[in-house]
Amino acid sequence: MQIQFLGTGAGMPSKGRNVSSLALKLLEERGTIWLFDCGEATQHLVLHTTIKPRKIDKIFITHLHGDHIFGLPGFLGSRSFLGGDGPLTIYGPKGIEEWILLTFKITGTHLGYPIRFVEVNEGIIFEDEQFIVKAMPLEHVVPSYGYRIEQKQQKGTLLMDKAVALGVPKGPLLGRLKNGEDIVLEDGTVVRSIEVTEEPKKGFTVTILGDTMYSENSVRLSEEADVLIHESTFDASLEEGAAAYGHSTNLIAAKVAQKARVKNLLLNHISARYLSEDASKMVHEVRKIIPNAYIVKDLDEFTWLHGELKQTSKK
Repeated sequence: MQIQFLGTGAGMPSKGRNVSSLALKLLEERGTIWLFDCGEATQHLVLHTTIKPRKIDKIFITHLHGDHIFGLPGFLGSRSFLGGDGPLTIYGPKGIEEWILLTFKITGTHLGYPIRFVEVNEGIIFEDEQFIVKAMPLEHVVPSYGYRIEQKQQKGTLLMDKAVALGVPKGPLLGRLKNGEDIVLEDGTVVRSIEVTEEPKKGFTVTILGDTMYSENSVRLSEEADVLIHESTFDASLEEGAAAYGHSTNLIAAKVAQKARVKNLLLNHISARYLSEDASKMVHEVRKIIPNAYIVKDLDEFTWLHGELKQTSKK
C-alpha cells in the first residue's frame, strides 16, 4: 500500500501547496487506486506522478467545500478522455451527486463510463472480501466525514517446499490448501492447510479525516490505526481561531493520535501562512508526542511495507 499526497494546502492554492487530494494506491492488493478528495487542479498534479486515472475506481469526498471538490468535474472528464471506461463509485455527503450531475448537464459533459453515487452516513459504506471502509461525522462548519480503511486479515503464504515434500501435486490441490482447506491425497494421506501455510497476516488500517476541530469520532475512527492522516490547518498558538473555523492544530492532531494509540501521523491541509521553516517547527512539536510524524508536501509518497511506514519519495 502506498499513500501519495497530491494537494496538501488549505482553503486556496498557494505557490507551495495545492488544495486537498490524496491517493491511496492499492495496486498490489487489488490493482486499483482510491482517491480522497479532489481539490482544484488535482488532475494537473496527477500528471507529475505514475498514477493512471483509469486505475482510480473509487473517490471518497470528505465534505463539500470547494477546496476539496472543485477539481472533480475536470478529473472525471479527463478520466474519460484518457480511456478510462471502467465504472467508478463516488462516496460523499448529501449533495455531491446533485452538484456533479448539474455541472455535467450545464456543461454538456458526457462520460464514457458509469458513475455510481453513494451518500455517506455513519457506519460501513463499503465492504468486500479484502477491505472494509467505515465513515463517521466529524466537527466542521459543514457536514464533514472521516474514513477508516481496514484491510482484512490476509491468508498465510503457501509453503511450497513443505507441500511438495508431503506429496501434494501441482494443480488445484495447492490452491485449496492456500485457501485454508485440508485435502486428501490419492493414497489417503491427509494434508492440513495449517501444516503448509504461514500464519495469517494482519491487514493494515489507514484513517483519513476530513476537516474537523477536535472530535471524539476522530479518535474512534483512528483507534490503533497504522496510519492517521489528520488536518493541521494551524499551529498550536491559533487553537482558538482554529476552532472558530472548524479546524485543528498540529497539537490537536497529535492529541487524537495519542489517544487512539496511533504510531504514524501524517499532517496535511496546511494554511498558506506557514512557510517551510514554520512547518518544521510544527512537526518538531508533534514529534515530542508522536515520534513518527510528518507534515506532508504535495507529491510526497509513503509506503506501508512489513508493518512499517516509510517515506519513499518527496517533492
